[in-house]
Amino acid sequence: MKLSELKEGEVGIIIKVKGHGNFRKRIIEMGFVRGKEIKVIRYAPLKDPIEYQIMGYEVSLRKSEADLIEVERKNGYIKPDPDQNEVSLLDSQEGFRERIKEKTHTINVALVGNPNCGKTTLFNIITGSAEHVGNYGGVTVDAKKGKTKRFGYTFEITDLPGTYSLTTYSPEEVYVRHYLLYEFPDVIINVVDASNLERNLYLTTQLIDMNIPVVIALNMYDELQRSGDKLDYEALGELMGCPIVPTIAATNFGIDKLLKTVIEVYENINSVIRPVKINYGAEIEDAIEELIKIIDISENKQFTNIISPRFIAVKLLEKDRDMYDSVKMFSNGGEIIQLANKLISKIEKETHEDTDILIADARYGFISGALAETYQQSNVDKYQTTKFIDSIVTNKYLGFLIFFVFLWLMFESTFKLGQYPVEWLDALVTWTGDIVSKLIPPGMLQDLLVNGIIGGVGSVLVFLPNILILFFFIAIMEDTGYMARVAFIMDKLMHKIGLHGKSFIPLLMGFGCNVPAIMATRTIENRTDRLLTMLINPFMSCSARLTVYILILGTFFPNYAGIALLGIYSLGILVAIISAILFKKTLFKKHESPFVMELPPYRLPTLRVLGKDIWNQAKQYLQKMGGVILIATILIWALENFPRPKEFEVAYQEQKQQIELRYDSLMKAQPGRSVVFQQERDSILDMLKFRYAEKLQEQSYIARLGRFFEPVMKPLGFDWKMTVAAIAGISAKEIVVSTMGVLFNTDKDKSLSENLREAKYTQGKRKGQLIFTVPVAIAFIVFILLYSPCVATMAAIAGESGSWKWSIFQLVYSLIIAWLLSFLALRIAQLFI
Repeated sequence: MKLSELKEGEVGIIIKVKGHGNFRKRIIEMGFVRGKEIKVIRYAPLKDPIEYQIMGYEVSLRKSEADLIEVERKNGYIKPDPDQNEVSLLDSQEGFRERIKEKTHTINVALVGNPNCGKTTLFNIITGSAEHVGNYGGVTVDAKKGKTKRFGYTFEITDLPGTYSLTTYSPEEVYVRHYLLYEFPDVIINVVDASNLERNLYLTTQLIDMNIPVVIALNMYDELQRSGDKLDYEALGELMGCPIVPTIAATNFGIDKLLKTVIEVYENINSVIRPVKINYGAEIEDAIEELIKIIDISENKQFTNIISPRFIAVKLLEKDRDMYDSVKMFSNGGEIIQLANKLISKIEKETHEDTDILIADARYGFISGALAETYQQSNVDKYQTTKFIDSIVTNKYLGFLIFFVFLWLMFESTFKLGQYPVEWLDALVTWTGDIVSKLIPPGMLQDLLVNGIIGGVGSVLVFLPNILILFFFIAIMEDTGYMARVAFIMDKLMHKIGLHGKSFIPLLMGFGCNVPAIMATRTIENRTDRLLTMLINPFMSCSARLTVYILILGTFFPNYAGIALLGIYSLGILVAIISAILFKKTLFKKHESPFVMELPPYRLPTLRVLGKDIWNQAKQYLQKMGGVILIATILIWALENFPRPKEFEVAYQEQKQQIELRYDSLMKAQPGRSVVFQQERDSILDMLKFRYAEKLQEQSYIARLGRFFEPVMKPLGFDWKMTVAAIAGISAKEIVVSTMGVLFNTDKDKSLSENLREAKYTQGKRKGQLIFTVPVAIAFIVFILLYSPCVATMAAIAGESGSWKWSIFQLVYSLIIAWLLSFLALRIAQLFI
């Protein structure tokens, strides 16, 4: 709780002092240190300021300053009670002391760094998490939180999105800056790529201006050592006022030392950490001093206690729009902005250069000076391997060929290599169903378990190997750095269709899952390009749809499955391209934005990282099966089995009894033919049971739902079962398969593929005809490819665009496109097949 929330007479224990710079330093020097008792004496007549007693003397603080001090109320834990014995009171005191110790030994750490500097790998190593990593910028598109306990302290770590600076050029930069300013991390770990120091340290200079405690993790230190370069990182740390610790996140090297250094900084016992003032040149420095004089006044303390006045001044001179908006809330905000504009005009007139350029040049000058004293570069070309590989994979003749061969190999392997484990899992599911059938007597419970849960969930489980193979290939592209090269070679083509080159990475990520792919659009600076990429991303076939493709292709196109799978994905890409052109000409104005993207050096992915990536995907897939798919399967089974009209049950039992009595008589009359009569009886009873189940299904709630929508889907060749499966798939695309596993599970001794091939209409004009023909199968795949994104994807679009209107638009548009192209596919297929 905040110190300002204590009431008169209450005592608290100081847990943490927030804020930055001079305020934090002053308040700590006055005795406001962790673990000290502080008592509220009285409130001023107007409730502000507040008088406190600490370390035997009285001091008054404004409420805005007391808001920045975190305390634990003492009164609520150690309150004397006449009925309480000495032991229980001691226990209460001991428990309170432990609680205080735990809170004062909890360090909030923010991981900050350039894209692709290894932040998320470091985060995973420290916290034991399994967040997604990749060798290209923008993998982390949201803040990830984790916790670990080391050396008697609890580290609560936040992995922030990668950012090149703390300007407001892109959404992730705004997010990172606001987090650092208003969430008050105790220590920042600035992750720096050791192989690219000059560029990475630019962000460090901005953190220095913020006057926040920083520890630099010199990551990928092994690459620096292999290159032959020499760096006196301890001397560099002294110059920058930040301790530097070499780390290799992928191998856990330096992690313990890094955390120990964080503790030292948190406890104010590190000898390296100190405030450093970067000199921006006489003109800029004079302007900064003038601005600080009218910024750092008592009326603005509620702001300057949080944000360094120097940082505010520098950002104003950089023409930072977000800072201008913040300064408007100051008591003299208009005066500050007026002075800033006046100073900017004066400097630019004198120097004939923009102030933001002058400040950037000064930062790089500071970095160059620091590196000149501490860094010695070798004559070895450390990018020789990268240049050689790039000469091949980005070649104007070979680049596209290599990429499309890679895609073909990915899809062919997904189907061919996954075929064997799929068959093993299918056999396991069938065996499990048989075991449960023998253990549980016939009835609704057996039907729910065997035909509902095992049949439905099992029909999705069998495709897990295919999903993992697909993710393996995507992980290879990401971890090696090839993904960034694909964006590079595709930029001109993307530009032709109105998209940004950076759009290609989220689109390619959509092959895995559309949700993180849509979140990854944050790396696209222009809002128009970002929205456009979000709207077409659902046309990229996610791994959930892959389960449907493999089922249908394996059933009806077993000899051409790999090529057909590539064709399906290509159709999705084609529809996305046409949609992008259409949207660019109708919904969004033409707006050019620059293509600026880092091409990282190639790196060999470690088996450990690849294994964690694939295991994480498997875990998420299994969790989904145990969650939404299981619930949906049970719901589908219930809708299929209810209502159960009594007359149906009575008629079924009467016919069953008649058949059993008749064959009992025959076996008594002709005992020599008992085996033959028993086989005939069982066959007839199975057929009777099947017809009873079929009749129940035709009258069920789910059949009524399917028939309600069937007229819309009938022109596509869909029956009510296929219609229901498509509707169910809106919640999650895997549910399409589990729903079909329940509704088409007519013969539990056969696989779902066999049941689909043999499924027939049971009533109407088409009674007795096959439901699934090859043209209908093609139309069904096209519809599943293009129709409504899942609920999670629609929520992601709404969240990233800031409005549900774009999710609704995408839903309606995709349904129309899916229906039209599915209808067209059916008619064309009927002409040629």
